[in-house]
Amino acid sequence: MNAAEGSAQPLGATWCEHEKAWNFALYSEHACAVRLLLYGVNNVAEPILSYSLDHLRNKTGPIWHCRIAAESAPGVRYYAYSISGPTAKGRTDRDSFVPKKLLLDPYATAILFPPTFDRKAACGTESNAGKAALGVLPTAVKAYDWGEERRPRHTHDTVIYELHVRGFTRSESSGVDTRRRGTYLGLIDKIPYLKHLGVTVVELMPVFQFDPQDGNYWGYMPISFFAAHRGYSAGVLEDSAREEFREMVRAFHAADIEVILDVVYNHTAEGDESGPTYSYKGIDNSNYYILTEECGHVYADFSGTGNTLKTASRYVRKLIVDSLRYWVREMHVDGFRFDLASVLARGPDGALNSTDPPIFGDILCDPELAQIRLIAEPWDAAGAYQLGHQFPGTDWLQWNGKFRDDIRRFVRGDCGMMGALMQRLYGSDDLFPDSMKYSCRPYQSVNFITSHDGFTLYDLVSYNKKNNLANGHDDTDGASENYSWNCGVEGEEGVSLAIRALRLRQVKNFCALLFLANGTPMLRAGDEFLQTQGGNNNPYNQDTAASWLDWNLLRKNKDIFRFFRSMIHFRSAHPTLSRNRFWREDVRWYGSRGAVDLGHESRTLAVYIDGASQRDVNLYIMINGSEEPVEFENQVADGGDWRLIFDTGLNSPEDFPESSARIMLQSKVYRVAARSIAMIGVFPQEI
Repeated sequence: MNAAEGSAQPLGATWCEHEKAWNFALYSEHACAVRLLLYGVNNVAEPILSYSLDHLRNKTGPIWHCRIAAESAPGVRYYAYSISGPTAKGRTDRDSFVPKKLLLDPYATAILFPPTFDRKAACGTESNAGKAALGVLPTAVKAYDWGEERRPRHTHDTVIYELHVRGFTRSESSGVDTRRRGTYLGLIDKIPYLKHLGVTVVELMPVFQFDPQDGNYWGYMPISFFAAHRGYSAGVLEDSAREEFREMVRAFHAADIEVILDVVYNHTAEGDESGPTYSYKGIDNSNYYILTEECGHVYADFSGTGNTLKTASRYVRKLIVDSLRYWVREMHVDGFRFDLASVLARGPDGALNSTDPPIFGDILCDPELAQIRLIAEPWDAAGAYQLGHQFPGTDWLQWNGKFRDDIRRFVRGDCGMMGALMQRLYGSDDLFPDSMKYSCRPYQSVNFITSHDGFTLYDLVSYNKKNNLANGHDDTDGASENYSWNCGVEGEEGVSLAIRALRLRQVKNFCALLFLANGTPMLRAGDEFLQTQGGNNNPYNQDTAASWLDWNLLRKNKDIFRFFRSMIHFRSAHPTLSRNRFWREDVRWYGSRGAVDLGHESRTLAVYIDGASQRDVNLYIMINGSEEPVEFENQVADGGDWRLIFDTGLNSPEDFPESSARIMLQSKVYRVAARSIAMIGVFPQEI
């Protein structure tokens, strides 16, 4: 029966080797007629074969399916669908089928964009034949050889490094071969650099295939949830992206580095009612998207991009879980960071379901997803903010936006931040409480100062205002409040040596607080050598040198890189800082002399962390956020050999001396310069 009529599972196009045939399965609950179109290599406008599916033979429940023998369609390489349904009753009709449009299979694992591809042709109701993206048919190929790959899993030494595949090596300054710049293979060439820095997890900004004509550099406008973006491939073959991605993952794993993907399951590149119809709109609009009739719109927009996927729909949830499973099983990725993850908790009408959204149960119950990293951006673009125990993914890690904002405000010099600083250093137990009810862990807090979204770290200390004119929106895009401080001069013109030195010290302060805090630290690529975007805090469409990493800055700012590297390696070597549990009785809080001052004007804090329970170093951290030098008294000194570990107020290499060159302090009092942080420690004999 399956050989004659096709099978409803698995969804997508599958090569059946024993039959020398393809099985096709497509979900569309409301379709009345489905046609499968098969194309050859030399003609993407006229199909070699057009097969109309008969619902009596080729439909099981909401799944349309058929099986096509290769011998009945010689020379075929690509495929698409044409779908008809009930006639639209108006602009807000829940299922407005467009039978003239060629539609991509949502499960296609490779996509062809012919030279004649045209985004505009996918809009409206006219045919886009010859101008449409097509799915690439799977073939009988040898399984990828992963060799003796060992998939790494880091714990207390986890350092997440967020990077953009293209931007990381696209610049000539990267030193990567011209053919490999801006590609998956280009990342392989930079693995020695990442190992030297101390990175243990790379988080890749979106690599799902996105619209090449959308003008989106970041990649947050996916067309497919299964296909690797072809623009990041060095090869020209249709499966080059998939194979090069695998090669990259294998190389990272060989270097003991995990690979996690920034994934966008909250919306697609089809946009609102004026956007193109590539796939989901024309297949089953009302089941793929949350629809509305408010304010004259068709699509509810909780993502800020025009549409919102309906994860309350069973087959949308299946699509997401199947996609996750594909990237874990076939591509060997180690985890996912979910963009605007609160969208996943919205019900069929868009209302927030904070109790038990079905998608989280689906993911939790899948055995192949049980051991991977799941990281949420726990908010959306429509006001949902579920940071901490409110987020329905109970054991997920979460981007901690409160950590970002509170640390920025303290370092900037805002008043009344001492309590918040203590909370963030401790691991944000106000958000992730380890009470009997919630039993959260500090590592669930992904601590970060900067990410792709916003200022770079250097721009954070160089600009008070965003400078986004290049984006083409009259400087209206991007966040206006960044909790930044330019240290006295806006931008790069007229910067004195004193201001330059202050900026570098502030960068080191941010670095120190990030890696001293309990939790999971995340670093934005390039911050370790002062990458700048000229004050642009939203260059989502800037595929130019303004967004690509300038590796000349690594040579120019090698002292800052050295501080970052030293800080990362110290943290990785000392689990007393990053623990499975909160510090509790192992931490004590002090002022510069005496008890901690929680007053509105207070800007000094000392932190003692006892490492005995971890058989590790005892640490005494002295934080001076004031405009004047402050003498700190070591209030736990017991006659041990206290040595200087780092001091952001000193110049390199004295700011972070090598372990063999650590200075033993002769006094309980240590003078910390203005706007500086210092740390001393007593090292047990075994360390």
